Amino acid sequence: MMRKKRKRGASPGPCRSHGPGPATAPAPPPSPEPTRPAWTGMGLRAAPSCAAASAAVSGAEQRRHPRLCPPPLALLLLLLLSLGLLHAGDCQQPAQCRIQKCTTDFVSLTSHLNSAIDGFDSEFCKALRAYAGCTQRTSKACRGNLVYHSAVLGISDLMSQRNCSKDGPTSSTNPEVTHDPCNYHSHAGVRELRGGDQNPPNYLFCGLFGDPHLRTFKDHFQTCKVEGAWPLIDNNYLSVQVTNVPVVLGSSATATNKITIIFKAHRECTDQKVYQAVTDDLPAAFVDGSTSGGDGDVKSLRIVERESGRYVEMHARYIGTTVFVRQLGRYLTLAIRMPEDLAMSYEESQDLQLCVNGCPLSERIDDGQGQVSAILGHTLPHTSLAQAWPGYTLETANAQCHEKMPVKDIYFQSCVFDLLTTGDANFTAAAHSALEDVEALHPRKERWHIFPSSGHETPQGGSHRSLSLGLTCLILVVFL
Repeated sequence: MMRKKRKRGASPGPCRSHGPGPATAPAPPPSPEPTRPAWTGMGLRAAPSCAAASAAVSGAEQRRHPRLCPPPLALLLLLLLSLGLLHAGDCQQPAQCRIQKCTTDFVSLTSHLNSAIDGFDSEFCKALRAYAGCTQRTSKACRGNLVYHSAVLGISDLMSQRNCSKDGPTSSTNPEVTHDPCNYHSHAGVRELRGGDQNPPNYLFCGLFGDPHLRTFKDHFQTCKVEGAWPLIDNNYLSVQVTNVPVVLGSSATATNKITIIFKAHRECTDQKVYQAVTDDLPAAFVDGSTSGGDGDVKSLRIVERESGRYVEMHARYIGTTVFVRQLGRYLTLAIRMPEDLAMSYEESQDLQLCVNGCPLSERIDDGQGQVSAILGHTLPHTSLAQAWPGYTLETANAQCHEKMPVKDIYFQSCVFDLLTTGDANFTAAAHSALEDVEALHPRKERWHIFPSSGHETPQGGSHRSLSLGLTCLILVVFL
């Protein structure tokens, strides 16, 4: 029989295999797969499972006669996805970008640091280098992550600003590596990590200046008499005592002319050290002649003279404490920053501490709320405002204090009060320096300025008259 010839130009039938044999029937359409979600996670399309990929590959390899037509596009995509997701026969998730962990570690290493404290730059640079190393280790996984690239640029800028070298020691979150028994920041961090507490240690501030004005650890502001020797601080680590003398004959206002500070012996960190300053003798050494305590290159306690005979700082690393002592005119001022857990570590017999509990009520000459300008101000006649003390009127005192302190907070009021009660211009510098010490040592910026306890500003038209009446009345109270 003659075979029937196929006409040219006719459309071919289904794909056929090579070689003799009957033509195979068209393959039935594949059964529909269960519906899968179009995407999962961070914008990535759902990948096929390992089993599905293997089944597709093995199904393609087991065909005895490959088809003449190219394989379907879906099969090629499946093969490519399988090759991309399979490694050594296992499905693996891509490495996770850990930039958030790097940033969290950096914050925990630097949150307790204070730029006013000696050694800040060294510790900050160590933390920056650790931050940079962490970002390098996660760079591959974070490729294309905007947060990661922002962090890298930020690290570079901070290292330039602080003159940090790229090579050098780094901080570590491993307590076994960072633990230093004579560095409060180090062993405080160890306690936090072991206890699961991620909050940095809380610091407290106390200051004394003028005739005299006290700012307690609780940010209460008081003006007191406290003539003679009084303890500001007396806990298990530190003792601070001040001696106050009358400023003007016949007045109950006093000012500080002697400060004694005792750094108590602390295991291997330091022997007991005593510092004493009196008017016109502000030494840059402890009473034994030494300028530091502890062994090694990095001393656990040391004195730094900032201005000869006028301003010294004491840095106690082992208890995380900083003390500023100044002489302005004939009198001394003091400011201190100390961790709360150490400041509140004392026995019941040590409860007389002005920084902790404030001045006794019988020793206060303010309104009990720190407002030296508000005592009975509304009851005084305006005719008594003429002159508070030879050399200063209320107007001239206001003007002089405003030059140094544009913000009319409690430090401004204290400055005006001191000028009116003493006539000594050095008290302006004392109030201004006290505010500078607050800005350097107080851990919370929003509490630097203390305003009248009402919490509201006096209306513009009545502020001057109210301040005038209050200060004048307070001056009368002082001299009675």
